[in-house]
Order: sequence, then structure tokens, then C-alpha cells
Amino acid sequence: MLASMSPTADRLQDPRDRAARAARILDVSAELLLRHGYRRVTIDDIARHADIGKGTVYLHWKTRDDLFRAVFEREVLQALEELLQALRQDPVAWRLHRLAHSYFLAIMRRPLLRAFFLADSELLGKLARSGDGAYERRHRLVSHTYFELLAEHGLLRGDLSADAVAYAFLATLEGFIQAEAAAGERQGPGVEERAELLASTVQRAFETGRRVSPAASKTIAARVVDLFAGLGSADRADLGIGDHQQTAPDPAEVDGEPNATSTRS
Repeated sequence: MLASMSPTADRLQDPRDRAARAARILDVSAELLLRHGYRRVTIDDIARHADIGKGTVYLHWKTRDDLFRAVFEREVLQALEELLQALRQDPVAWRLHRLAHSYFLAIMRRPLLRAFFLADSELLGKLARSGDGAYERRHRLVSHTYFELLAEHGLLRGDLSADAVAYAFLATLEGFIQAEAAAGERQGPGVEERAELLASTVQRAFETGRRVSPAASKTIAARVVDLFAGLGSADRADLGIGDHQQTAPDPAEVDGEPNATSTRS
């Protein structure tokens, strides 16, 4: 696409072309972020490597941080899709400790997502949303529903609310992820062993060990798959890289300034 293409003409393209271009911008952004880091990558760099005009990038994201946040959210989406694959292949992967094992490995297998989690607080602060957007509400609702489902079946310790267990579980998962920075500098167990350690920690800390019938297990598994599949579909649509296209922001305003360029059961 030529840099001289006008925003008006650009808006008239087939939504599938727009979605493909959005994905291309995210691909280039992810590659440059991984190679050079957050502080050194500019919109000009991204536009040049994507062979589009700077204004075209702003048709999808209003600001640089909005774009980088979308890169982060797509990385989370891809990890979620790997988690879904595990849930569909393993009939008891819905159990909390097994889900922790799968999700931890999904994050560790993605250098950029791992880098986001291990980055300094300034980067995470810039990428953090306000907490009241549709993305955050959606993720909180799925998390709440998942933990409530486990609690209803007597699978979580009873002296804590489902929300309290959810909070403590997330803190534990993030703690293990953060510990990877130090683990990479010393001899010790590999990532698979640390995933097993995380699973064991979660199992002992939060689960009751109660057995469920095969029928109940199948019902829970189907419900958990539906929950996370719905979350993934909504996130993909939100990013404008799926079947639905996000509404393009007005390119005339960019940061307040005119846009001059167009494991055990």
C-alpha cells in the first residue's frame, strides 16, 4: 500500500483487507519490540517496516501505546488459544493446577509475552489499561465465572471466597513468571520443571482434592472450554484481526496533535 493513499480511500477497503493489514501492523510491531525494546520503537519505524504510511497506522490505533497494548493483548490471546488446545485435548485440563501448568508454559514459549511480564514497571504501567474497559471487564468476568464454577463443585478450599482464591492464584502465577528473570541467570530446573512446581504449589494451596464423577468432569470441561473460547473470540474481534473489524479512530487527531501523514489430575 502506498503511503500517499488517503484516509478516506483507506476506509473504503474490504473489512478483510483491513483486518489483514491490522494483523500485519501487529506482526511488525511485535518483531521490532522484541528486537529493539519498547523505548526505541516508533510509529515511523513500524510504518516503514510494514511498507505503509504513518497515517495508515493511526487508522487502526490512535497512539503508540494503544498499538503496543494491542500487541500485548494479541500475545495474551495466542497464549489463551494454546490453553484452549490443552483444554480440548485433556479431559481434566480444566482443573486449576493443570490450567496453571498449561498457561505458564504458553507464556514462557512466547518471548515477547514473557518480556512484557518481565519488563520494568514503567512499561507495564504504560500498557496497563484503566481497568474499566470492555477488555478488562470481559477477562474479570470469565475469571470470576471459572472460579465460581470450581467452587460450586467443591474443588476450591472453603475458607476463602472464589474471588479471594482467584486473586491469590493470579499473584502466584505472576510470581512464578517474575521469578523467571532470576532463574535464567543461575543453574536450576528447566521451565518444564518449574511449571510442575507451579502446578504442585497451586494444587496444595487452593484445591481440595475432591474427586468428581466422569459426567460432572465432562460438564465442567465443556463449560470451561466455552468460557475461554468465547473470551478468545471477543478478544480477537476487539483487536480487529478476526471476523469483526474494530472501528477505526479518526486519524486527524493523534495524541492531541494533527496527523500530518497519511499436570496432575
